[in-house]
Amino acid sequence: MHSDIEISRQHTCLPITKIANNLGLEPDEFSLCGANKAKVSLSVAKRLADRENAKLVIVTAVTPTPFGEGKTVTTIGLTQAMNLNGIKTCACIRQPSMGPVFGTKGGAAGGGYAQVVPMEELNLHLTGDIHAVSSAHNLAAAAIDARLFHETRLGAEAFTQESGLTALNIDAENILWRRVVDHNERSLRQIKVGFGAVNGPVHESGFDITAASELMAILALSQDLKDLRQRIGRLVLALNTQGEPITAETLGVAGAMTVIMADAIEPTLMQTLSGDPCFIHAGPFANIAHGNSSIIADTIAAKLADVVVTEAGFGSDMGFEKFSNIKVRESGYAPSASVVVVTLKALKANSGIESDKDINEPDMDRLKVGFANLEWHINNVSQYGVPVVVAINRFPTDTDEELEWLKQAIEQTKAFGSEISEAFGKGAEGATKLADMVYLATQTPSDFNLLYESNTSLESKLMTLAEVGYGASSVTLSDKAKSQLSWLAKHHYGELPICVAKTPMSISHDPNIKGIPTGFELPITELRLNAGAGFVTALVGQVMTMPGLGIKPGYLNVDINDDGEIVGLA
Repeated sequence: MHSDIEISRQHTCLPITKIANNLGLEPDEFSLCGANKAKVSLSVAKRLADRENAKLVIVTAVTPTPFGEGKTVTTIGLTQAMNLNGIKTCACIRQPSMGPVFGTKGGAAGGGYAQVVPMEELNLHLTGDIHAVSSAHNLAAAAIDARLFHETRLGAEAFTQESGLTALNIDAENILWRRVVDHNERSLRQIKVGFGAVNGPVHESGFDITAASELMAILALSQDLKDLRQRIGRLVLALNTQGEPITAETLGVAGAMTVIMADAIEPTLMQTLSGDPCFIHAGPFANIAHGNSSIIADTIAAKLADVVVTEAGFGSDMGFEKFSNIKVRESGYAPSASVVVVTLKALKANSGIESDKDINEPDMDRLKVGFANLEWHINNVSQYGVPVVVAINRFPTDTDEELEWLKQAIEQTKAFGSEISEAFGKGAEGATKLADMVYLATQTPSDFNLLYESNTSLESKLMTLAEVGYGASSVTLSDKAKSQLSWLAKHHYGELPICVAKTPMSISHDPNIKGIPTGFELPITELRLNAGAGFVTALVGQVMTMPGLGIKPGYLNVDINDDGEIVGLA
């Protein structure tokens, strides 16, 4: 079988204007970005406001493993198969970050014959949305440091006289706004800035990956440009010497930040290998960030299609939980069905049983033990009141005996049903049975509910997430987190939802604990206010908001050949 990039390159894309027209867009509702991409105007949702929303399907997965479960492959394959079955369907996925593209994971266009094309355009830059987020974010960092410099240099009274601005009295020890870059760079996690006589004061800072920027979450959760502007104005960048918040609005940088992001608010339209529409908007990393595609993309797709298929990052304890308790809370657009993606390899790896046997070889013992992880995720999604369909993503080495055992085991769970998907190798034709079952699930009654109410305290929400969301017995807060919790309550941020940043490799906070962890304490090390996005991020355990490159990063394989074609992109 050809590589993903070979499959993409051998395919002749339809004109993006045809994709837009088939979807139902008017000529003045999209603008071309080359031959294969188009930015879509938010006016579409206004024009079609009275049209009933499409059925929404959310794709999630079991606890991820290094082998890859194929969540995006399933999202795209399901979209292709739905359309093949005569159901007008649109996919909504997240824009890939260049951190994973040049790191270990690779791109996020799907794969095989279930991918968004051209895959190199999707994985590299796209229409520049992530760069816009980086630029706007770092403008705020430059602005707060410049203000600190000038106020310190002149003193408050002289600063006001010379600038005509009110001194903010920034506390250099409480500058909360870090910097971002769209690459994995561990050496930038903790830095000091301001060295040199004319650059100070010296203070601590650091970098996160751009996908973890609060601006990325704002992009994903905003309803329109006005909402984006208001949310950016609410960003808390630092505290003053009295411990009070200094916002982007107070600093006067919110307007300029919005201008940088004005084009990024429009989702990008591309196509699948089958010529099906796919919106790409907002960023990945549901372990350390919000990790879902945008409300705007979902809203536009919901008015143009009969079914919208979107995905949430990592396992259901990560992206799906945030999709439910943060995104749906904001949008009010609840899913009609969910899909949990699983593979035989994933279950064997999640068994926690060490074995010399190749993970691709039959191993019923590990499979049966690892099945508990799938059942946990089925139960986890079911508690939100949404029908759960299990998509068994088949690999060539999978045996019929193991697959049949898995299907029969799923029948004994709360799942609506299960089907084998071969979308990777066969495209739309490999997922038609899955599409039939998922569509049937969308037609059954569902009663979506949130895990916690907004009017409960942050501490109560943390306990609910720990106990009900992960199966922990308790929560422990570091001294730093306790102090931050007190400050958040004092300043009336207690009703915000929680965005947990933890390892995706275990349901617990410890990536080495496989299967179904129970009885553990969930250690909260830090609480970060995201007042613009509208949530509080809780950092758990040893989680890092800036990844690092591995010993053999993906960039080693990427190059340009003599014909000017990209090679080695995965």
